[in-house]
Amino acid sequence: MTRTALLGLLLMLALPAAGQIYSYIDDQGNRVFTDRPAGRAAEQVQSKPINSMPAMPVATPTPSRRQADTEPAAYYRQLNILQPEADATIRDNAGSLVVILSSEPALQPGHQYRLLLDGNPIATSDAATLALEYVDRGTHQLTVEIIDNQGKTLLHSAPQTFHMMRTSLAQRRMVRPCQKADYGVRPECPLKDKPVEKKNIPFAPFL
Repeated sequence: MTRTALLGLLLMLALPAAGQIYSYIDDQGNRVFTDRPAGRAAEQVQSKPINSMPAMPVATPTPSRRQADTEPAAYYRQLNILQPEADATIRDNAGSLVVILSSEPALQPGHQYRLLLDGNPIATSDAATLALEYVDRGTHQLTVEIIDNQGKTLLHSAPQTFHMMRTSLAQRRMVRPCQKADYGVRPECPLKDKPVEKKNIPFAPFL
């Protein structure tokens, strides 16, 4: 392709699609392309149709099920143990303990609180108040988690220390000695510790 023909082709492509394109031979014998023949004996150039395809629609990505399951975790901003207070001393001979929890916002449907004592799960509930029994004497740590319906932890609180004070059975016997009627009734007075009763044998001089 000559330089003149190439320039003519570029001009043809650059001209508005709605205009007419003409071609003629000038005085030097070169082929000229123009949209204004200016009275010259020019031929109209028929442009070929351009193949085009409409743009394919792009589908909007939808969140996966895993993403949907993890979204509620962002709703919980705080999770605290209101009772017992940090470093509290609980005096209860039965080892009973009431734990009160608080979350912000409140617990969502399908979620639960899971209470851990010294790192071990001991209770699960959707109520913010839980009652524990027979907590051993000594120092313990409480932690609470919010879990979803799959058991996945969404948020957990900081560990909170408390001290359980329980009087030992020996101490309770010292404070209140066991009586005959107490054996088998009071925990510190088991039947196995009941003294053997002496049999009352009447005096028989002829034996």
